[in-house]
Amino acid sequence: MGILSWILFGLIVGALARVFSPTKDVGGIIATTVIGIVGAVVGGFIGTQLGIGAVTGFDLVSLVLATVGAVLLLLLFHFIKGSRDG
Repeated sequence: MGILSWILFGLIVGALARVFSPTKDVGGIIATTVIGIVGAVVGGFIGTQLGIGAVTGFDLVSLVLATVGAVLLLLLFHFIKGSRDG
């Protein structure tokens, strides 16, 4: 995938992750895109390690893996942020 494809994919995945995440963090379009891109990397790594697949393009497996990775990333961020606040 090219850089524009990663940006568009990251935006879609980041938006999905925010919908499915139980946390209610706020952020703009750039933060959502970054969460989606990093989540795709995390989800691809986990999927590869489990033998499920990898994030290779705009397909259903890649979308699911990337969204799961982004939700895990949001949960981890929320956990770390919450442990510092209290």
